[in-house]
Amino acid sequence: MKPLGRVISIVSMILFLAVAACGPDEQRRAPAGSAAAAPAYGDIMVEGSIGDASNLIPLLATDSTSHGIAGMVFNGLVKYDKDINVVGDLAESWEISKDGLVITFRLRKGVRWHDGRPFTAGDVLYTYQVTIDPKTPTAYASDFLKVKKAEVLDDHTFRATYDKPFAPALMSWSVGILPKHLLAGKEITTSPLGRRPVGTGPYKFKEWVTGQKIVLVSNPDYFEGRPYIDGYIMRIIPDTATMFLELRANGIDRMGLTPLQFTRQTENNLFRENYNKFRYLSFAYTYLGYNLKNPLFADKRVRQAIAYAVNKEEIVAGVLLGMGKPTTGPYKPGTWAYNPNVRTYSYDPSKAKALLAEAGWRDGNGDGIIEKDGRPFAFEIITNQGNEIRAKCAEIIQRRLSEVGIRVKIRVVEWAAFVNDFINKRKFDATILGWTIPMEPDLYDVWHSSKTGPEELNFVSFKNEEVDALIVKGRETFDQKLRKRCYDRIQEILAEEQPYLFLYVPDALPIIHARFRGVETAPLGIGWNFIKWYVPKAEQKLVMTR
Repeated sequence: MKPLGRVISIVSMILFLAVAACGPDEQRRAPAGSAAAAPAYGDIMVEGSIGDASNLIPLLATDSTSHGIAGMVFNGLVKYDKDINVVGDLAESWEISKDGLVITFRLRKGVRWHDGRPFTAGDVLYTYQVTIDPKTPTAYASDFLKVKKAEVLDDHTFRATYDKPFAPALMSWSVGILPKHLLAGKEITTSPLGRRPVGTGPYKFKEWVTGQKIVLVSNPDYFEGRPYIDGYIMRIIPDTATMFLELRANGIDRMGLTPLQFTRQTENNLFRENYNKFRYLSFAYTYLGYNLKNPLFADKRVRQAIAYAVNKEEIVAGVLLGMGKPTTGPYKPGTWAYNPNVRTYSYDPSKAKALLAEAGWRDGNGDGIIEKDGRPFAFEIITNQGNEIRAKCAEIIQRRLSEVGIRVKIRVVEWAAFVNDFINKRKFDATILGWTIPMEPDLYDVWHSSKTGPEELNFVSFKNEEVDALIVKGRETFDQKLRKRCYDRIQEILAEEQPYLFLYVPDALPIIHARFRGVETAPLGIGWNFIKWYVPKAEQKLVMTR
């Protein structure tokens, strides 16, 4: 899983751009299928993001912005197509042995790194080796540690051998492959590639101004064909209201809307004529996670009480304006791994109070705050700056918990400090955050007890022996029915233990300037064919300097 930290889009500034005389509201768009609307090279996509990247080497990144940028610069051996089928990326084909233990990848020939050096199987081997190196501070080593033997058969053939079945094996090779010639023998954590990446992907790195922009330029030699859009700019705008003003003023072309922006603020002729909106249930969920090392949350009855005290339907209706669904676990409703039959906690303050009293928390002095051993029940929820949805969720949770005698403070923190100073250092009581939901349902990196170390993803410090065993069992079989039973039971345990209060799966609400054509919705979302997006020549607005 990758952190949603924001289920956010990406971003950048346009200081070096030459803007055409006509704004999009002054242009008449050519009808689809006409010669004037034909695909053409040129223009720049400018996208808004509330947070900056942290590290553009995908192996070292733990936030969605960094992974979003790295995903345009690097390639894996495989990827998902629009219908969530596994297809080749740097690998043109592969063979899996009958017992599922050996994968032999045939790599594309003629692929070059952005600096002109040829891509070979040696780069794949290096990526494997640096990932499993104990000195590499990565959250993603567990999949590669399942490999018994990795070997280069020739420049364009790579083989991975496993000693037991490993269900996520094939898709684990979707990880961004790194350039051996630039990294081998060097300390990866101090490599300049963290700020200036060199990949094989459709876009080359151009510039990163911290807190302002990241700029990419199209790769004319990309093996799947030159992208039509010449450049991509990520503008960092830490506030969604400010970002929306930039959208109105044509300062950005794309962002993720809030429900209020989607339902009301874009329902006018300006947006109808100049933008296209999309809506679909996202592969992401938002949650209230507890620091389980904090004694306040050691008793599961307390966590269950909080679940009864918070009204998820109120959050979905009032904050999301109905654009999402309440959720009970780490999977998207409707997917094969989702279990709809787990324990649920309907809004019931009286049950919450009874459970708290059972756990020893009572209001002994009549001040409205429950206490235990002379200590009032008070804690702080932290969340990241720029995400007003999470801030509003925190306010609703704060109000509802006050009704059962719990005092909550809210702290909103700038993203980089939020991750580095609070989450990674475990200096928080509770947090409102989100995760992307991967297509592969393996839960190891977020929920296994071995992943509670510094900068690893089980930062709430959840430990459960049965869950550990089920996670391992689920990833060591190819039998989907058996995997389903494992994941169903894990969801039952999480619903009982409540290490997170799972809140909702939101609808994705992207908006894109209408001059961009070729945008297609699909089960994977809308970005799956970005290299095929284009702007007709007559409607192009920005010029990329190379």
